[in-house]
Amino acid sequence: MSTDTSKDAVPGSSPAGTTRSTIAARFERLPLSRWHVTVRLIVGVVTFFEAFDQLLIAYALPELRDEWQLSTGDATAVLTVGSAGMLVGALLSGRLADRYGRVKVIAYCVAVSGLASLALTACTSLTPFLALRFVQGLAIGGEVPVAAAFISEITRSFKRGRFVLLYELVFPAGLTIGALVAAWVVPAAGWRVMFAVAAVPGLLAFLVQRKVPESPRWLAERGRPAEAEAVMARIEAKVSAATGAPLPPPAPAASAPAPAAAPAAAATPAERAATGVRGLFTGRYRRRTLVVGAIWFTGYFVNYGVTSWLPSIYKDAYDLTLSDALLYSTVTSVAGLLGCLIVALTVDVLGRRRIFAICLGASAALLLTLAALGAGTPVQVLIWTSLAAVGFFGSNICLYLYAPELYPTRMRALGCSVGGAVNRLGVILGPILVGAVYAAGDSVATVFVMLGAVALGGAVVAGTLAEETANRPLEEISP
Repeated sequence: MSTDTSKDAVPGSSPAGTTRSTIAARFERLPLSRWHVTVRLIVGVVTFFEAFDQLLIAYALPELRDEWQLSTGDATAVLTVGSAGMLVGALLSGRLADRYGRVKVIAYCVAVSGLASLALTACTSLTPFLALRFVQGLAIGGEVPVAAAFISEITRSFKRGRFVLLYELVFPAGLTIGALVAAWVVPAAGWRVMFAVAAVPGLLAFLVQRKVPESPRWLAERGRPAEAEAVMARIEAKVSAATGAPLPPPAPAASAPAPAAAPAAAATPAERAATGVRGLFTGRYRRRTLVVGAIWFTGYFVNYGVTSWLPSIYKDAYDLTLSDALLYSTVTSVAGLLGCLIVALTVDVLGRRRIFAICLGASAALLLTLAALGAGTPVQVLIWTSLAAVGFFGSNICLYLYAPELYPTRMRALGCSVGGAVNRLGVILGPILVGAVYAAGDSVATVFVMLGAVALGGAVVAGTLAEETANRPLEEISP
């Protein structure tokens, strides 16, 4: 499919049948079908292995520290350099996906990530390892938010939360299965074998290019009506064939499922013209960007502050063996996956705002309780961090549903990628500050005081300022 944008018309100028509003109405009439599940599965497998790659470093770190005699500062660099790459990759991918298309960006990111993982297996010193982790971070950080935007754009508003989050479950599933596999393989075969295994899914880039269609919403927005019509017609034909019944005619916007909150006010001329980074801070989008950015930051600060250092804390502070340290850490990841499933099944009922407030608030209470108890034993840490993980994993997965809903098609991928960049700040600063507190020799409990306070701040912002979007059409939420 061509990605030449030099002939693009004014965004939204497609003729009748393929305008933004008619494409949206045509998606609203599509029942959930095998086609949706197939596309979700293909993109989901890609995202699964990106998560798998992302987590490996935490499980390889104890072995790397022994092999290369890494200081605490070196270990922190190993943990965070990939996140720095993800931050840059997220910022770049949003612009590219809004200009050149969602599917091409996803495919290229997968290919680069796989090649970088393969190259990591040949590293014998710290410097090339850090460089390659940065490159891999560029690809992972680029793929995940763009994929979230794409899945939202092919989904109707009714129960969109469940559909999207059941796709997004593949990311924490990748983290969890990566943890389980790494906990077994790293002690037995070494960290290089794990990165070699993680390189194989780079071949999925070809499958994405061949089997996943470009977003008709994006094509219509870019003024490419013929392509938008052709892709939309193919999707409708596949859905009709999968369901064995003709599709109903597109309903007018007023007949869409009733929103869970009051309809958005009409867009101002400035909001309708808003594009690029400046557009994210224009009119209603300014508050949305600041609020969702705060939730991204706090949720991921806590998530990676906990999970990145748990294996090393168990091994060093509590004198557990490497195998036991990795096993204890894996239990926390499994608990987090359970939290993600709970959120996926309840998000359309409770709404996005309540999910954020409940999940982050509960995580804060649990982490502060652990600190008050003194975090005196590894079992105590295991129990309380695992319970907290149910909350902060659940909140974080919901962001990949919420962020695409807050922005119009013309800057949806950019909005998601800026959110992804902000979460990378949390991912970077969380491990850095936890490492600093831990290296200072204070009680481990001090670490959990800091993490609990950050989670509490996120809960307050979400509960008081987040806008509800459940079961509302994308074009209504973000004109």
